[in-house]
Amino acid sequence: MIDHTIKEYIEKIDLTQPIPTEEPMRQYYFLKKAKEIVKKESERLGRPLFSHTNTFGCQMNARDSEKLSGILREVGYMETDSEEADFVIYNTCTVRENANLRVYGRLGVLHGYKKKNPHMKIALCGCMMQEPTVVEKLQKSYRFVDLIFGTHNIFKFAELLVTTLESNRMVIDIWKDTNQIVEDLPIERKYPFKSGVNIMFGCNNFCSYCIVPYVRGRERSREPRDIIREIEGLVADGVVEIMLLGQNVNSYGKNLDNPMTFAELLEEIEKIEGLERIRFMTSHPKDLSDELIQVMAKSTKICRHLHLPLQSGSTSLLKVMNRKYTKEQYLALADKIRTAIPDIALTTDIIVGFPGETEEDFLETLDVVRKVRYDSAFTFIYSKRTGTPAAAMENQIPEEIVKNRFDRLLKEVQDISKEMAERFTGTTQTVLVEELNGQMKDYVTGRLSNNHVVHFPGDASLLGKLVTVHLDECRGFYYIGSKIGE
Repeated sequence: MIDHTIKEYIEKIDLTQPIPTEEPMRQYYFLKKAKEIVKKESERLGRPLFSHTNTFGCQMNARDSEKLSGILREVGYMETDSEEADFVIYNTCTVRENANLRVYGRLGVLHGYKKKNPHMKIALCGCMMQEPTVVEKLQKSYRFVDLIFGTHNIFKFAELLVTTLESNRMVIDIWKDTNQIVEDLPIERKYPFKSGVNIMFGCNNFCSYCIVPYVRGRERSREPRDIIREIEGLVADGVVEIMLLGQNVNSYGKNLDNPMTFAELLEEIEKIEGLERIRFMTSHPKDLSDELIQVMAKSTKICRHLHLPLQSGSTSLLKVMNRKYTKEQYLALADKIRTAIPDIALTTDIIVGFPGETEEDFLETLDVVRKVRYDSAFTFIYSKRTGTPAAAMENQIPEEIVKNRFDRLLKEVQDISKEMAERFTGTTQTVLVEELNGQMKDYVTGRLSNNHVVHFPGDASLLGKLVTVHLDECRGFYYIGSKIGE
């Protein structure tokens, strides 16, 4: 999808004139230039040029990849599922070190493809590229990579693309940080009826196990008018559900010239006609306000789902993690949310085996799980992340102890999740139909407001529609339902 206004700007660009200095006009210039280069190469080869975008990591990365794919499509590449393409870009994650190892492994495969297709271009971007040691390794051992850039200058992709296509050297453009926010660029959305929308970038929290603040930079919020304008454009293009994205959406607006709370932003977004559903992630418990709970409780559009990462139920471990809340504060917050919004689905993240975790600490975590009763939880075994304070901590937990705790936690979480899902069986819910079911013939799959999945009889005509469905049967982590009415 490319906004018609953007298309008009690009078409009016005169490549014989000086390159604009203001963004995003500068990128429009390079979009047009890249288009000409790709067209000439396509004519020379006598076939279309193909591109492939591979995304590792979080929903922020997924949204960034939509921008990368949108630019590649606008300049003339055809998207393909195959990595044997003319332009392959990896949008990398670096939350865990094995994510880095996966990328190095895939690069070996790409090198083989490039030997068969010498004009192939390979690009790497995202969080992993913000680490100096990674860039040094790529320069030394992966000289066949053509383009390397990070998280702060992704908006420059069209410009970097032109530089790469016009040169035979490795192009590296890494920014340590930025205050710039540049939007209004082409985007290739995965779904026509739902979309992510960045409301802020970066993180100020510095949890001791997390690399994100070091690779995503400090928090910076987008202006509310720009967010509203983007969502209005998406709704006009058929979007009915948006996901507001930020590392910590609850601290939105603090650094704006005219500060605004996240709850106030939600109230403004809710006024947009034609928008049916509002989701958001991620929320940090220390910043979740009573105001936000009240706004969610009275809203008709904000989805009945809240992802509230716990990480550990032990107050002493939470302090070492630099989470800035206690077990008691978390439990009080969860209780306040459930009281205000009884039908809400609460989900969480939990780390097992953090350095120094005792059996008593782990039992505190199990206690929180039993008291909060999560609808689902992402459970992780702690893994050292070089560059974070936790990686240098003593008392790393032996593998067999961690595995035992992880298995016990997983069983508890799954048992409770099944019980929590059962409470909606027999009810009638509104479902956003997202896809044709790949396993069940003549069935479609959709999501409830609380993010639970339901499969029910239907066809492609229902895709992107909000339909009323009776939840006939709960099968653990999903429902089988039947559509009500026409």
